[in-house]
Order: sequence, then structure tokens, then C-alpha cells
Amino acid sequence: MNKELPQPQQSEEVDLGQLFKFIGNAFNRFFRFLASIFKGIFHVIILFLLFIQKHIIKLAIIGFLGLVIGFYLDSIKETKYISTMVVEPNFNSVQQLYNNIDFYNELANAKDSTALAETFNISKKEAGSIKEFSVESYSDENQKMQLFDKFVRSLDTTTQKAIDMDSYLKNFNSFDAKFHTVSVIATDNGIAKKIQPTIINSISRNSYFNLQKEISDTNIKLEDSLYKKQIKEIDSLQLLYKKVMLKEADRPMEGTSISLGENGVKENKELALINKMEDLKTGLVALNVERANKSSILNVISDFPRKGVKVKGILKSYKFLVPASLLVLTLMFLSLLSLNTYLKNYKKE
Repeated sequence: MNKELPQPQQSEEVDLGQLFKFIGNAFNRFFRFLASIFKGIFHVIILFLLFIQKHIIKLAIIGFLGLVIGFYLDSIKETKYISTMVVEPNFNSVQQLYNNIDFYNELANAKDSTALAETFNISKKEAGSIKEFSVESYSDENQKMQLFDKFVRSLDTTTQKAIDMDSYLKNFNSFDAKFHTVSVIATDNGIAKKIQPTIINSISRNSYFNLQKEISDTNIKLEDSLYKKQIKEIDSLQLLYKKVMLKEADRPMEGTSISLGENGVKENKELALINKMEDLKTGLVALNVERANKSSILNVISDFPRKGVKVKGILKSYKFLVPASLLVLTLMFLSLLSLNTYLKNYKKE
């Protein structure tokens, strides 16, 4: 008795055909949507170009007048000079440095020449020449890696495993940087050099930072004395080993027995002393570097120059700002007129 088996092939082909047809329609709708967007953007660009073409003469006249006015204003304005100083704050004094520079900048913005003159012990005329103070961190990738290495070494083993460089760099801020640049903009190109001692002393006179420096100096002296004491002790031990070895060498040999184990222990002890001596010398060198770096609360890496350099930049000049501002205002005005005309015509329709 023959049994007929079900034949699902035709229904499966129909389902696949509908699926491919649905996917094709979806792609067609998507590409039509993209095309409509590009057409809309192109249409807006063409309308803008037609608008510019219609008012090109007006815009050219406004731009030329703005350029003339800008050149005139640049010719009569005071010349500004910028001076920069690179410093390295110690003992967590970077926050105080930023606070002081922000305070000086507020006085300069308020044009309070009296307060500036009293703060820096200069004349009011010199104080009036100061226009701006600023401070920013200076650090490249190499310095960030060195700071990360120093930071990791200060942690315990368990915490070290939980810290990676990406998370450290993500949370890196200007206060974490080692070097910072202080800038002064003024119409007197030599004023920055005069006020440099006051900027530095405002940090160095702080009692808290002085206390931190005293503690640091005491700890460095203590470490230095310990290093030198250990070096003397190792020198004495090495000298003692040499004397013992010389006495053993002079002692007549009894029989032919040789104690290899004892000789090996002595060599290991001498090698350990040599390695210890190298570690102490390396530590002493690092300590001397630390003493030099922390000799001041605020290390001056690069002083303010004797004379500042002229502030340049087309984007800050009137010959750029005035024409650009007038052109923007003119475009806004003409656009409003065109919009008003369009709305009137649309209302009539």
C-alpha cells in the first residue's frame, strides 16, 4: 500500500520569495529615504547660494567697510605682549598656585590697578598695563607615563592590580601634571619680569607648605644618614671578609680536604654585599635628585623673559572680528527680510 509523503518544498519557496521581496522593499525604502535627505540638503545649499548671489554686492560692500574699520582699530589699539613662565609646584601647592593666578586675573579683568599695584608692589601705571593672567598644565604622554609609574609604585600590591593606565589617564587632570605654565598678557613688555618674585613668594611664604618642606628636608637628611651608615657598615664587612680570606690563604693546608660548601657560602655573602652596596648607591643618587627637586616649594623651570613677545593671531584682530561680525549681522537682517516677504506671499496664496 503506497503512502503519499507531504511535499513542503513549494510552500517553503513561497515563504523565501516573500522574505526576499520584503527585504528588497525595505532596502528600496531606505535608499529612497537617504536620497530624499541628500536632495533636501542639496536644495538648501542651492537656495543659500542663490541668496548670496542676489545680495553679493551688498555683502561685498559691508565686508570691505568692516575690513577698513578693522584695520583702523588695529592701528590705534595698544600692542599687547605675552610672557610665560614654567614652574614645578611641590608639596601639593598646585591648587594654591591656580587660586592665586585666578585672583590676579580677576583684578586684571576688573581693571583694579590699585589692588594690583599693592599686590605686586608696582606703580599704578605699570599695574594698569596688565590685562590678563592665566595658568595651564603642561604634560605630554611620556610625562603622564612617568607619573603613572610613580603613582603605581606608591600603592600596595593588591591595589596595583586593580589600577590600569587607561583609567588613570581618564581621571588625569591639570593638577596631576608635573609642570605648569603661567602666562601674563600686558601692554608693558617688561612688567612680567618685575612681578615674578611676588608670584613665587605668594606660594613660598605659605606656612603649611613651609612645614611640609621642613618635614621633607628632615626625612631626606635622615634617609641620607641611614644610607651612608649602611654603606660604611658594608665597607667594614667587606674589609673583614678580605682579612679573613687572607688569613685563611696564609694558613697551611692540612691534608687534601677542600670544603667547597663553605667557599660557596662565603662567595654568596660577598655577592649579596656587593648587590646591597649597589642598591644603596642607587638609592643615594635618587635621594640627591629628590633633594634637588624639593629644594623649593615652587621650582622655576623657566623664568619670565626680560621682554615679552607681541601677541599675534588673525582671529583676535579687529581686521577679522569686525568684518565677520558685520557680515553675520547683515546675513541675519537680509534673511529676516526674505522670510518676511515669503510669509506675506504665503498669506496671500
